[in-house]
Amino acid sequence: MSDFVIRPMVHDDEANWRGLWRAYLAYYETELPDEVYTSTFSRILSGAPGEYRGLLAELDGRPVGLAHYLFHRTCWSLQDTCYLQDLFTDPDVRGKGVGQALIESVYAAADAHGAGSVYWMTQDFNQTARRLYDRIGVKTPFIEYNRA
Repeated sequence: MSDFVIRPMVHDDEANWRGLWRAYLAYYETELPDEVYTSTFSRILSGAPGEYRGLLAELDGRPVGLAHYLFHRTCWSLQDTCYLQDLFTDPDVRGKGVGQALIESVYAAADAHGAGSVYWMTQDFNQTARRLYDRIGVKTPFIEYNRA
């Protein structure tokens, strides 16, 4: 496999990011209004405290993956924690290390920020991702609930 690059998103990435995020959302059978795409990308680029940040994975200059993450306070530590909300790799490059490299880049960003931990969730049926997560993370016994 050719080398891939993981880097922060920039303004010129919006069209490529939209394509990747749209594919990610389609996996979860979700569609969002265009204004959510516009707002989300703007937030990612804002650099404001408490806003999401974004990474893009490129293979030979072609976007093949993304990660969205957020630093936030926790009542369990003096340090912030890092929430990895979204991770997606193009199906054509799965199993080639792109997802792991994106997660490791989030780990590095968390370390640079001084965050004490990194966490994320996935659907129980997402077996492809869970094989990676089982190798590089620790599955917790927590169960997520949402407002009824």
